[in-house]
Amino acid sequence: MDILTEQAATYDECIAKISEKYGPNVQILRQKKIRMGGFLGFFEKDGVELNFILSRNTGNYIPSSGRSRNFDEEKKKILRQAVQSSPDIASRLAPRLNELEKTGRHPDTIHPVENDRFDSILAAVKNLETKIDRKTETDIQHIEEHESLQKIEKLFEQNDFSAGYIRNMIKRAKNEFTLDELNDFDHVQDTVLEWIGQSLRIESAHTNARPHVIALVGPTGVGKTTTIAKLAAAYSLAVVKGSRPLNVRVITIDNYRIGAKQQIEIYGNIMNIPVSCAETPSDLQKLMAMYQDVDVVLIDTIGKSPRDYTRIAEMRHFLDAAGPISDMHLAISATTKVSDMREVMQQYETFGYNSIIITKFDETTRVGNIVSVLAEKQKAVAYLTTGQRVPQDFEQATIIKFLTHLEGFHVNRARIEELFPPENTLFEWR
Repeated sequence: MDILTEQAATYDECIAKISEKYGPNVQILRQKKIRMGGFLGFFEKDGVELNFILSRNTGNYIPSSGRSRNFDEEKKKILRQAVQSSPDIASRLAPRLNELEKTGRHPDTIHPVENDRFDSILAAVKNLETKIDRKTETDIQHIEEHESLQKIEKLFEQNDFSAGYIRNMIKRAKNEFTLDELNDFDHVQDTVLEWIGQSLRIESAHTNARPHVIALVGPTGVGKTTTIAKLAAAYSLAVVKGSRPLNVRVITIDNYRIGAKQQIEIYGNIMNIPVSCAETPSDLQKLMAMYQDVDVVLIDTIGKSPRDYTRIAEMRHFLDAAGPISDMHLAISATTKVSDMREVMQQYETFGYNSIIITKFDETTRVGNIVSVLAEKQKAVAYLTTGQRVPQDFEQATIIKFLTHLEGFHVNRARIEELFPPENTLFEWR
């Protein structure tokens, strides 16, 4: 007997699909709720799965391949399924299965009494399905209340993950872990860390364009100017792997903040990197025309509040004068709370930034806020700054760095490095 399966968003949709494929003569054996779709455990939806057989109006089974199928073969299939599912049924039905395996009679020779036995076997299989469902429901109840899930949820909260991120991860854990797996907390913890790592995206550095134009935008107070200096040092004081030392220029359009121009000029003098100031879009356009033969041009922008929509729009228009920008980075402080981080990322979307630079990574012991919003917005992270020193406190972002920065989790570093091997470092310091 063929037990068929169909899935859909609702019970009615499932029945409609079955009717369209097989007609109205079906007998539903089992209904269960499932999770459908999604990516890495996120954005899944509730669904329904039905197990059914094709039947006559009287309730007898019509084989899916036609009425000519040998009736004994269908009985054998049911018996085999029952024997494999329950030791108790196996002991009672195995002799009957052996008898059928030895005979090869045509359906016409089957006595009516055997038909009754066939129906009783089918009833036994249905009863077994009901028992399995009840056991599954019991397991689900134990999973919902399991101590391992409670511990993992507390660890998420301890690390300032967003409520939505925690909800999705716990839901995934309930769906994917068995009761036995939940009893092994080390396994649960290792797997959850893997899921967190999978939710992060790392932006690879690009150096093909010439000039390679890099602009840094972001709100006030996140350390953009210091970060620009670190980027300049990374490209000028370091030797890029496989190439010569690069010719770097810095342009600042931050003429409003007191001391901003002087600060970047001091860094430029120390590193022997020319620093220019653009007060208007026309100035920026002329400077870019002058720098067509250099390797890297870094543009430092004015810090704006994410709620200052007019000024953000003006700065976006200002940057248009630079022409094509290879990398547009948004700088966000690691100490920013989740709601503010969402607002910053949303308002700066107008710049079309392709990745994030997390500043002040050393000033927090909790990075769940960063991971949550990056996953939610599906944005990649390129670099981390870990202090004020130029150029030392600057590094390419890695998944390992985020996972080992989580509090309370016991990180199996060897396993994490195997799962998420870091890319080759772009720079080699002299």
